[in-house]
Amino acid sequence: MTEQTYCDRLVQDTPFLTGLGRLSEQQVDRIILQLNRYYPQILSNKDAEKFRNPKVSLRVRLCDLLGHLQRSGERDCQEFYRALYIHAQPLHSGLPSRHTLQNSDCTELDSGTASRELSDRGPMAFLTCLGLAAGLALLVYCCPSDPKVLPGQGLLPLTLFLRDLSSPDGGG
Repeated sequence: MTEQTYCDRLVQDTPFLTGLGRLSEQQVDRIILQLNRYYPQILSNKDAEKFRNPKVSLRVRLCDLLGHLQRSGERDCQEFYRALYIHAQPLHSGLPSRHTLQNSDCTELDSGTASRELSDRGPMAFLTCLGLAAGLALLVYCCPSDPKVLPGQGLLPLTLFLRDLSSPDGGG
């Protein structure tokens, strides 16, 4: 399978990025300013002013910017993704092209889901394990270390107490 270029990714992500409410005006301005200040060869001052014009709707400016970057080349698209990561990291992680890249590498995906399965069990699993550990600690504590005493006789008072608690008359 051929690797997807940044320009290909930008074509794929453009509908997502230009969706209503995805990028705020401030985020778009920051991305434009970063591309203009750090990489003036990507966005000249004239281009930056054009893409930051408040008289034009944000969606139109963003579409124009993305089209400009796609025509400019691979490096410019890569720098856009870097700026997007810096100024809109949650949006960057939800890009459709990122999901495509993650799904294309099966081994990475399998190991990632396996580790999440172990850690996403929730508070009840934690409390169950904690209860089990406390129970085992109590068992070790109550069992006598004297080899002459039969195992389990140290638990006899605890067993009687628990039986009395669980009886219908409430231990009385």
